[in-house]
Amino acid sequence: MLVSTKGRYALRLMMYIASAPSQKVALREVSENEGISPKYLEQLARDMVAGKLLNSVRGHGGGYLLARPAKEITAGDVLRAAEGSVSPVACASLEAGGPGCPRENVCPTLSFWRGLDSVIDAYVDGVTLADLRNGGMPCILGE
Repeated sequence: MLVSTKGRYALRLMMYIASAPSQKVALREVSENEGISPKYLEQLARDMVAGKLLNSVRGHGGGYLLARPAKEITAGDVLRAAEGSVSPVACASLEAGGPGCPRENVCPTLSFWRGLDSVIDAYVDGVTLADLRNGGMPCILGE
């Protein structure tokens, strides 16, 4: 799985808001502190609002705040809202509710991709914004 700049910046945006001392954060503040353009942050914030991860407060003194506590938002939630998927490969058989692949019954590598997809899902869904904010990473892969 290759996380694009969009996914990386989305996680930085969410971490900034999760770590902010005040509840509402203006994108201008994030831009100044994270070095991400305001226009790009607007796109990312829209994706996070659509994914029900951020709430937007309009007007004077407005900004963005987490839609739920940081301990309830996983890195997987953020990456999926930004990237659309965290699958390791473009495979119709891995897409939830997808059409499936006509080679599904004869593909010798499908079980490998399913296993890798499962490990990635377990990892990104096992790490919350609170874990990242607090500097502690849960041991979820038997280390």
